[in-house]
Amino acid sequence: MERHVPINNIMLIGFMGTGKSTIGNKLAEKLGWTFVDTDQKLVKQAGKSISQIFEESGEGYFRKLESEVICQVLEGKNQVVSLGGGAVLNPDNCLHMQKNGCVITLTAPLDTIVERVQGDSGRPLLQGDVRQRVVTMMEQRKGLYDFSDFSIDTSTSSLDEIVDLIKDMVSGLIECNPL
Repeated sequence: MERHVPINNIMLIGFMGTGKSTIGNKLAEKLGWTFVDTDQKLVKQAGKSISQIFEESGEGYFRKLESEVICQVLEGKNQVVSLGGGAVLNPDNCLHMQKNGCVITLTAPLDTIVERVQGDSGRPLLQGDVRQRVVTMMEQRKGLYDFSDFSIDTSTSSLDEIVDLIKDMVSGLIECNPL
């Protein structure tokens, strides 16, 4: 991979339930970097849960807030950033990610995702038949994660193995682009 920007941040993207927050937190710890979850930051700034924002103002308003938070967060350095699964719906978010570090897509098979998110009432986009909603959303987002630098299936390895793999992938990039 040829990089033309410094690796200021490592961004984890992917569909809900792929492990972005869990892996991001552990990776940041191993690198001695800061972990930032854009959904958590958005909730804190808005003073409302994601479900409340969706219910009161709709998905469009949520996506606007999400983009604002992404811009704020990516001004920082030495961060592992977990982004919401739908952050890639806005092409400007994707460009901003590419300009501000290494982007890694985390993936998992449909059955694994359904198993991981089943019963999570905090996910407003999963109301109703969870499996059908996941299938529909995965189809709608097909190809939107393809701009990333790397892709890792999180269903086949342990948390520590995935974190070590990411650390190995980006270590040469960090050294070439000192922070």
